[in-house]
Amino acid sequence: MAVTKQQKQEILAVLTARFKDAQSIGFAKTNTLTVSEFEGMRNDLRAVGANYMVAKKTLIVKAIKDALDIDMDLKTLPGQIGVVCSNEDAMAGLGKVNDLVSKFKGEKIEWAAAIFEGELKSLEETKAIAGMPSRDTLLGRLVGSMQSPIAGLARWFDAAAKELESTGKENVGSLDVGTSAVSEAKAEEAAPEVKEEVKSEEAPATEEKKEEAA
Repeated sequence: MAVTKQQKQEILAVLTARFKDAQSIGFAKTNTLTVSEFEGMRNDLRAVGANYMVAKKTLIVKAIKDALDIDMDLKTLPGQIGVVCSNEDAMAGLGKVNDLVSKFKGEKIEWAAAIFEGELKSLEETKAIAGMPSRDTLLGRLVGSMQSPIAGLARWFDAAAKELESTGKENVGSLDVGTSAVSEAKAEEAAPEVKEEVKSEEAPATEEKKEEAA
């Protein structure tokens, strides 16, 4: 069914508005995605504040020019093109689509280009950017790396509080850290380092035994 002039204008208006609001824009060739796979992708994108839309390439190019004043060559958009716009996290939408690109090994969907930080990116640049972790993933890794020292500090405070309560002392500075439960909490944190020191001291002793045997 042919698209009327009015429908084209409506699609162009939607694309232009989305491009203006987007933190990043990815262009992907959608070859043989099934209806269920397409809907699943769109649902995943909505969950991270992104959206996906398929449109004629001529309308996409015009909308990019109107919204961002970026000139795109239709040659950079081969085949049927879908557009993913990430509105909250520039990496989130790209990452969700990239999961499908990796899953199907480019057979059903693959990258064509992207606009990131206001610049048009090549295919290779797009692949590299889309494979980067999202903000939420990076924050999760940061929290994970912080949990270990925080947990150790929490154990130390807990041990100190119990020691203060059992001894009737008023502050941590008055505790005998050599014999109190506080020293046990500190020992737990130092245990990995002690093991490493023991290993490093064992080697010379072995060499001395060899020399004595000789």
